[in-house]
Amino acid sequence: MAAQYEDRYWTSSDGLNLHYRNYPGPEGGSALPVLCLHGLTRNSRDFAGLADDLAARHRVIVPEMRGRGLSDYAPDSDSYNPLVYVEDVERLLAEEGITRFIAIGTSMGGLMTMLLAQAKPGRIAAVVMNDIGPVVEAEGLGRISGYVGQGRSYPTWVHAARGLEAVHSPAFPDYNLDQWLEMAKRTMVVSQNGRIAFDYDMAIAEPFGKPGNAAPPNLWLAFEALAGVPMLLVRGELSDLLTAETVKQMGVRNPAMRSITVPRVGHAPTLDEPEARAAIHALLDGIE
Repeated sequence: MAAQYEDRYWTSSDGLNLHYRNYPGPEGGSALPVLCLHGLTRNSRDFAGLADDLAARHRVIVPEMRGRGLSDYAPDSDSYNPLVYVEDVERLLAEEGITRFIAIGTSMGGLMTMLLAQAKPGRIAAVVMNDIGPVVEAEGLGRISGYVGQGRSYPTWVHAARGLEAVHSPAFPDYNLDQWLEMAKRTMVVSQNGRIAFDYDMAIAEPFGKPGNAAPPNLWLAFEALAGVPMLLVRGELSDLLTAETVKQMGVRNPAMRSITVPRVGHAPTLDEPEARAAIHALLDGIE
């Protein structure tokens, strides 16, 4: 049975009403809370399967960044950048009194994880970095720039699934229709006009191409704030955003890092893959 979660909200410094899913975990549990941070165009549904799983032991918090899901859209599109997202998450952590936690970050969420560590070293007890590192490849950024903010909509869920397949099949060459439908329902919603549209503010594309917004500079410094922290790096075998060479360098700089490669998957693994899920459990089992 799926774990129960609560829809909760917090307020940003500029007055936005921001949403998060709160999975309470077992009553009286002592395990550290898990903070799950999603990618650029994604939302809390991305972690639905993993959060259900981890909530058997942990409180799991899955915030939706401004402009995504049930969170308010920002009137100023320049605020759609990782530094502001981190500021928003800092307010949530402070409001909830969370001073030590486990972080799981996919893509942009992994960038945010490094920035959170750099801001206050020592508070992150363990990290899962999903297909992201301190070097973000221009090829992958260019591909993302080609579809983010396009505002496409579809008449049916099958059309939406086929639309995703047309764009993302190089990253998921083995997906069948059911898997594309699942991805569509994670990333899209039925809009007011009855068509199926992406569940984010198209304006997030405006600052994405500006220098330092897609990937903040000097990320190796931020990554080094995680030195010695138990870490799992999940890489998609077909990833165009994270290279095997960057993975190697990350391992040199953090000997506490273990890495796995998910075969026949690009950017980014869902973390529902059996090998990814098993590796996450193995990491968290050793964390108090």
